[in-house]
Amino acid sequence: MLELILPASVSDFFDESTETYMEFPEVKLQLEHSLLSLSKWESKWCKPFLGNKEHTIEETIDYVKCMTINKVDDSVYLRLTDEDIVKVNEYINAPMSATTFIDSTGKKRSHGYKKLTSEEIYYMMFAQQIPKDCEKWHLNRLLTLLRVFGEKNQPSKKMSKKELAKRNTALNAARRAKLNSKG
Repeated sequence: MLELILPASVSDFFDESTETYMEFPEVKLQLEHSLLSLSKWESKWCKPFLGNKEHTIEETIDYVKCMTINKVDDSVYLRLTDEDIVKVNEYINAPMSATTFIDSTGKKRSHGYKKLTSEEIYYMMFAQQIPKDCEKWHLNRLLTLLRVFGEKNQPSKKMSKKELAKRNTALNAARRAKLNSKG
């Protein structure tokens, strides 16, 4: 969970009835990037959130609303700064897992998203008999679990002698570089 604290402030909005500037109290936003928040956002915008590199500021703010798990007034979202949005994006992109995936060449593979919708993720969850409660997990952690299921359920692929030698050479080179060793 990501917690953003928006400090108390006095706005530029003047309330003519009280002849004062509006004051905003400190607010704590509790955010969770989950399948549940993704589903809420996609049901409103009718397009995939994942795989789209660019979102408008309106779409981004609306996703923050969908991520919010505590009750706050909608006016709070107008107070989000660029720094707050950067924190939210860092949180969304965090792996939230120690699991890494290595391809046949020995290189780490990223979790790059294709255009994947919430319904497809729910399908994968239910197909693997993952409980619905996991829809509240950080989305990257859930996607990692789904990927682990996919990797573990694939039949093992035999490497040719040439592929095996190439992989071992790459692994040895990486170890030598990491340990500053000549062999």
